[in-house]
Amino acid sequence: MTTPAKRCPMPPRHRTWPWCRHCSGIALDLGSSRTRAWTSGRRTILDVPTLTFPGSPGEGATCPIQRGTIVDTPGTARMLDRLLAPRLPRHGRPLLILTTPVLGGVAYRAEARTAVEALRPRTVLTVPTARAVAVAAEADLARPLLVVDLGAHLTEVTLLVDGAVTDARRTALGTSDLDDLTPPTRIAEAVVAMVTGMLDQDRTPHTLRALRRGPLLAGGGALRADITRPLGEGLWAPVQPVRAPHTAAVRGAARLLQAAHAHPSSPQGSDAPHHRPLHGAL
Repeated sequence: MTTPAKRCPMPPRHRTWPWCRHCSGIALDLGSSRTRAWTSGRRTILDVPTLTFPGSPGEGATCPIQRGTIVDTPGTARMLDRLLAPRLPRHGRPLLILTTPVLGGVAYRAEARTAVEALRPRTVLTVPTARAVAVAAEADLARPLLVVDLGAHLTEVTLLVDGAVTDARRTALGTSDLDDLTPPTRIAEAVVAMVTGMLDQDRTPHTLRALRRGPLLAGGGALRADITRPLGEGLWAPVQPVRAPHTAAVRGAARLLQAAHAHPSSPQGSDAPHHRPLHGAL
């Protein structure tokens, strides 16, 4: 007589927010000009200038993130604590998903994870900004996709193949640099040059297929016709601004956050380590 094998119980799924009261989460997009965050249980996105205030009285606000680089990690931590700590449960330790510049590298992710320690996260997951944008747009990631992020201080062009970053370029030029001497066409020309370089160096058909499909535009610059019109003309391709392009990255991160929270293997409520950086894995 054989004894039937016992089935291992499946871990319970978390209830979706805002009905799940046992855990909290944050989707965070740290920009050089604006910081945007979505917290579990809230319907609105926090969208504020990226500014921090020194500890000493009488000193003015400063910018802790410049041109996609965290130049003041303690200041960034103070900013996050001031903005987000009051929105979290007093004793909660949130699951946090952080968007990162595609070319920010290991140094950026390390500084960012140090800064978000101010929020006492249980787990920190990172996702390239371009992938978060694609998720927000519900783009078909089975096909090659170009994502152009037209930010205030940086412009990035990223090629996604099967959802993973395979090439990326960026320039330290953004909408905040535009004036009488720097017209909007300068940004369009810079993007055209970056895409042309990607085409020249790509030994596969991926970049060409993504270009013919039409680049996805995000960032505040995607709201400006004086940038998007010459960009489409210069690329000889249809350009597709995502809905509410200035918040696309944080909205995509919020969707990934909710998916991670609902998954049976979600680390919420477990003894998972503080940091599980999964850059590009989400």
